[in-house]
Amino acid sequence: MRTTRIPTTARRPAALGAALAAALVLSGCGAEVESDAKKSGKVTVKRCGEPVEYTVPERAVAYEGGSADKLFALGLTEHVHGYVMPPANPPVSKSPWASEYAKVKMLSDDLLNKEVVVEAKSDFVVAGWNSGFKDERGITPEILDKLGIQSFMHTESCFNYPGHPEKMSPFQALYTDLERLGKIFRVDEKATEVVDGLKERVKEVKAKAPVGDPVPVFLYDSGTDQPFTAGNQVPPNDIIKTAGGRNVFDGLDERWTQVNWESVAEAEPEVIVIFDYGDLPAKKKIDFLKKYPHTRELPAVKKNNFFILDYNEGISGPRNIDGLEKFATYLRKVKG
Repeated sequence: MRTTRIPTTARRPAALGAALAAALVLSGCGAEVESDAKKSGKVTVKRCGEPVEYTVPERAVAYEGGSADKLFALGLTEHVHGYVMPPANPPVSKSPWASEYAKVKMLSDDLLNKEVVVEAKSDFVVAGWNSGFKDERGITPEILDKLGIQSFMHTESCFNYPGHPEKMSPFQALYTDLERLGKIFRVDEKATEVVDGLKERVKEVKAKAPVGDPVPVFLYDSGTDQPFTAGNQVPPNDIIKTAGGRNVFDGLDERWTQVNWESVAEAEPEVIVIFDYGDLPAKKKIDFLKKYPHTRELPAVKKNNFFILDYNEGISGPRNIDGLEKFATYLRKVKG
């Protein structure tokens, strides 16, 4: 997330006997989990730039759709106790993994907090830095470490993580998260399969991208006095670039950030991506841009070139590639 009751199914049975301690296959998901002997040990995986030792989690808590989607995509539903889903998120029924969400608990419809995690007796929490984990709200990896609760942060959010920053492009960060989670849960082969599939889809989009100068694109998140938009450290930047466009604020080494309307007008975007979430419908955002003096004369507005990007296609998660494919199709039509 940006700085913005379904009963649980039965848990996995107790440890198998030594004679039967072969790989377990997670129901319906195809991810093989290694033998109990291997799972009982620890593996070192980076949490942002910090090497951390992990045991295989059994009661994971995911914050927002991107975190849960990563776990579900790896076939780890039986290791997920529940999720925290603030109001900004679209209904989980719209997710490609809706059936997996239905097998775990919705723990809260508010922001992530320590109390929810402790009450859930969680042994693993997945969230982003400053978008889930946050000093001001009293829930950080360091705090959870002291409570004996493991944690993992989206690499996309790590570039300004205090003490252990890590920076890479948003799509590469997505692949890295899936690979690292694969190591933590001992499903490396499944992670490789998922990442290879996403990379192949990205490759196909690149092959069809329009030739010539990239189309200037402005992402409108929210804001009237000052617009909130995407810098180069969030997935929409890679979505726009890979499809053949150019984020007009790709020079900002930020995630989600405020700019001013004068700079938007100067950029003359030919396409505006509307980031769709929360209780302000995309149509109202479009209506505002069509009437506001600073934006009503923009090329994108005059040509009615608006593309709606779903919230979970814009935050770090496997659905980034769904958003990419949809935007690429739209952009090819705009370019004619």
